[in-house]
Amino acid sequence: MADEFMKGFGILVTAGLGWLVVAGWYKTPSFQGPQLLGTYPENPDFYTQIAMVVGEGLFYFAILGALAFWVLVPAINQARAAYADRK
Repeated sequence: MADEFMKGFGILVTAGLGWLVVAGWYKTPSFQGPQLLGTYPENPDFYTQIAMVVGEGLFYFAILGALAFWVLVPAINQARAAYADRK
Protein backbone atom coordinates (compact mmCIF):
# COMPACT_ATOMS: atom_id res chain seq x y z
CA MET A 1 0.00 0.00 0.00
CA ALA A 2 2.90 2.34 0.70
CA ASP A 3 4.28 1.88 -2.80
CA GLU A 4 1.03 3.13 -4.36
CA PHE A 5 1.09 6.15 -2.09
CA MET A 6 4.66 6.99 -3.05
CA LYS A 7 3.95 6.52 -6.77
CA GLY A 8 1.01 8.91 -6.52
CA PHE A 9 3.01 11.34 -4.42
CA GLY A 10 5.90 11.22 -6.89
CA ILE A 11 3.55 11.96 -9.78
CA LEU A 12 1.91 14.80 -7.86
CA VAL A 13 5.22 16.41 -6.87
CA THR A 14 6.98 16.01 -10.21
CA ALA A 15 4.10 17.03 -12.45
CA GLY A 16 3.13 19.78 -9.99
CA LEU A 17 6.64 21.21 -10.12
CA GLY A 18 6.55 21.15 -13.91
CA TRP A 19 3.21 22.96 -13.90
CA LEU A 20 4.57 25.54 -11.44
CA VAL A 21 7.52 26.26 -13.71
CA VAL A 22 5.37 26.67 -16.83
CA ALA A 23 2.78 28.73 -14.96
CA GLY A 24 5.50 30.91 -13.46
CA TRP A 25 6.98 31.60 -16.89
CA TYR A 26 3.80 32.18 -18.86
CA LYS A 27 0.96 32.98 -16.44
CA THR A 28 2.64 35.51 -14.14
CA PRO A 29 2.71 38.87 -15.91
CA SER A 30 3.84 40.83 -12.83
CA PHE A 31 4.29 40.43 -9.12
CA GLN A 32 1.46 42.85 -8.34
CA GLY A 33 -1.18 40.96 -10.35
CA PRO A 34 -2.37 37.38 -10.37
CA GLN A 35 0.44 34.88 -10.02
CA LEU A 36 0.34 31.35 -11.47
CA LEU A 37 -3.36 31.75 -12.24
CA GLY A 38 -3.24 34.60 -14.73
CA THR A 39 -3.99 34.26 -18.40
CA TYR A 40 -1.68 32.96 -21.06
CA PRO A 41 -0.25 35.45 -23.58
CA GLU A 42 -2.76 36.52 -26.23
CA ASN A 43 -0.59 35.95 -29.31
CA PRO A 44 1.69 33.05 -28.42
CA ASP A 45 4.42 31.87 -30.73
CA PHE A 46 5.05 28.21 -31.50
CA TYR A 47 7.12 27.42 -28.40
CA THR A 48 4.70 29.23 -26.11
CA GLN A 49 1.85 27.15 -27.54
CA ILE A 50 3.83 23.99 -26.83
CA ALA A 51 4.50 25.18 -23.27
CA MET A 52 0.81 25.94 -22.78
CA VAL A 53 -0.18 22.43 -23.84
CA VAL A 54 2.55 20.86 -21.70
CA GLY A 55 1.55 23.00 -18.70
CA GLU A 56 -2.10 22.04 -18.92
CA GLY A 57 -1.17 18.41 -19.44
CA LEU A 58 1.10 18.43 -16.39
CA PHE A 59 -1.64 19.98 -14.26
CA TYR A 60 -4.20 17.31 -15.14
CA PHE A 61 -1.61 14.53 -14.99
CA ALA A 62 -0.68 15.61 -11.45
CA ILE A 63 -4.28 15.54 -10.26
CA LEU A 64 -5.48 12.43 -12.10
CA GLY A 65 -2.24 10.49 -11.59
CA ALA A 66 -2.27 10.99 -7.84
CA LEU A 67 -5.96 10.11 -7.60
CA ALA A 68 -5.39 7.00 -9.68
CA PHE A 69 -2.73 5.66 -7.31
CA TRP A 70 -4.42 6.86 -4.12
CA VAL A 71 -8.01 5.90 -4.88
CA LEU A 72 -8.38 3.77 -8.00
CA VAL A 73 -5.58 1.21 -7.49
CA PRO A 74 -6.47 0.49 -3.82
CA ALA A 75 -10.16 0.22 -4.73
CA ILE A 76 -9.35 -2.27 -7.50
CA ASN A 77 -7.15 -4.28 -5.13
CA GLN A 78 -9.89 -4.34 -2.51
CA ALA A 79 -12.48 -5.41 -5.07
CA ARG A 80 -10.15 -8.11 -6.39
CA ALA A 81 -9.57 -9.43 -2.85
CA ALA A 82 -13.28 -9.38 -2.06
CA TYR A 83 -14.04 -11.23 -5.28
CA ALA A 84 -11.36 -13.85 -4.52
CA ASP A 85 -12.77 -14.38 -0.99
CA ARG A 86 -16.25 -14.85 -2.42
CA LYS A 87 -15.24 -17.87 -4.46
